Amino acid sequence: LALKRMVVRKEYRGAGIATALCRTALAFARQSGCQALVLNTLMVQHEARALYERLGFRRHHHYVLPTFYGRLANCTVTIYRYDLTGTA
Repeated sequence: LALKRMVVRKEYRGAGIATALCRTALAFARQSGCQALVLNTLMVQHEARALYERLGFRRHHHYVLPTFYGRLANCTVTIYRYDLTGTA
């Protein structure tokens, strides 16, 4: 299952909303029989990356955006994976 574009408005950040949304997505993926939940995040999204790592996601792969500006700025995308096989 792929998690796409999870965003919490700035004025509501820090209230645990993103954590609850992410845990709900993990529960849904688990109940649906998915093997993993994957997502992409940019190198500049420090809070998001910290959240995913705190919840148990592991860095699976990373790459530089394959555009002129992506290469110029060395803009890196990290793919995170939460393995659901063998979890209750």
